[in-house]
Amino acid sequence: MQQKQMNIELRTKTGTGVSRRLRMADMVPGVVYGKGLDPVTVSIKVRDLQEAISGAGGQNNLITLIGGGTLDQSIAIVADIQRDPLKRTFKHVDLHRINPNEKLRVTVPVVLTGTAIGVKEGGLLDLAHHELHIECLPGNIPDNITIDVSGLKIAHSIHVSDIPLPEGIVILDQPKIPVVSVLGRIKEEEETAVAAAPAAA
Repeated sequence: MQQKQMNIELRTKTGTGVSRRLRMADMVPGVVYGKGLDPVTVSIKVRDLQEAISGAGGQNNLITLIGGGTLDQSIAIVADIQRDPLKRTFKHVDLHRINPNEKLRVTVPVVLTGTAIGVKEGGLLDLAHHELHIECLPGNIPDNITIDVSGLKIAHSIHVSDIPLPEGIVILDQPKIPVVSVLGRIKEEEETAVAAAPAAA
């Protein structure tokens, strides 16, 4: 988890035309919401938003808001970003103001380390879940969930319940869900396919 700062500006005008003009001026329209807070419409410079979500933490970075009246010095995370489907430019951003002392739920990526025994024996590594849903205090949000697959054998899996976690972090996904597995030997699969080909002909 990384901590960033981001300048925001309050805006009173809303609508498609207003949002379009903001984007033409290299600004991103956004909304800040949170517990006990009426939604507040804001605008953010594109480069400031890019910097705020840069690094390994990405959208889970804790962001100190600068400006925005009563929002000044509030802590927020990016709840959602809408992008242009072709240009991938920012269209809109939702910011969630958080309480550092209250747990929240976020999605974090899975990172694998090591080379599985099963892969060395000819198996195929299959990562079924690239992200996991967790709950923890904002200050404990990890950049990722790291899984060491070194001891993983063919036809075996690492399930959610098998993953060691830092103190204070809970995975919300079902415990029995396989996150990463090693499938059967590639060579055996190829030989089976070759053997089946004449029969099919």
